[in-house]
Amino acid sequence: MKEKTIKEKARKIPFKVYVRNTWQLYLMLLIPVIYMLMFRYKPMIGGIIAFKKFNVFAGIWNSPWVGFAHFKEAFGSKDFWNALVNTLILNIGDLIIGFPVPVLIAVFLFEIRNVHIRKATQTILYLPNFLSWVIIAGIITQLFSTSGLVNDIFRKVGVREVNFLSSPFIWRFVYWFAGIWQSAGYSLIIYLAALTATDPSLGEAAYIDGATRLQRIAHVTIPQIRPTISIMLIMQLGKIVSIDFDRPFMMGNTLVKSAADVISTYVYSVGLQAGRFDFATAVGLFQSVVGIIMILSVNQISKKMGEEGIM
Repeated sequence: MKEKTIKEKARKIPFKVYVRNTWQLYLMLLIPVIYMLMFRYKPMIGGIIAFKKFNVFAGIWNSPWVGFAHFKEAFGSKDFWNALVNTLILNIGDLIIGFPVPVLIAVFLFEIRNVHIRKATQTILYLPNFLSWVIIAGIITQLFSTSGLVNDIFRKVGVREVNFLSSPFIWRFVYWFAGIWQSAGYSLIIYLAALTATDPSLGEAAYIDGATRLQRIAHVTIPQIRPTISIMLIMQLGKIVSIDFDRPFMMGNTLVKSAADVISTYVYSVGLQAGRFDFATAVGLFQSVVGIIMILSVNQISKKMGEEGIM
């Protein structure tokens, strides 16, 4: 009833008075809207070159149409399918191995009552997020190469050296480990923010009922942040066929090309280095369409399972 009265009063305010009282807010909103239109939505028009034989001198609109020729070429290429499979393997590995890590760290940090230890640990875990993949790849090379620190330790203790960066199978685990180390701290902040909004009285009630700490974590704490976990999972699944360029490019080498050649590096070598911007756009458009389909599909599945979803 009270909410209805507020809405009725809002309708009675004259439009000129409303504008005079709130124009500062709309002016502030105008800046990000213009940014999104200019740098996010306007470039989408360039996606039309995926259906054209793009000529730099003729421009986008005067270049001849070729329809789905670039898509047919991509889908008929063995290298494209190899890159797609590698992309799926690396992304699914990141999802299975890397996704639960920040959730568990956030829960355990939240359970620590010493504020100084919690803040120090959070800072240490977040610092790698500021490092570029050029630096991280250099660190990984120093640690896991044949003459690196890890193999030096193996040789000193009499263990046979491991080809971390030359075996495609082992390289994938190094890739996933580096991803966890670099990005876990960023996701950790999101989950810690969600944990601060949980109801502590539920945990106290479970404690009085005799639940152990692990039981309280499993049955009280984690269920309360399940909506946040669900949203993060949906966003992660939406990028299942998309992959950043710098991480596999900087960590890969010719010995592990069969595992490190992903869609982003394929587009770079076949599309951009050869000046085939139309072909590169077609592959990028394929990734975007699949990503949208994945997000919408997983979002609907999430809603049917009782979660809120993202829309």
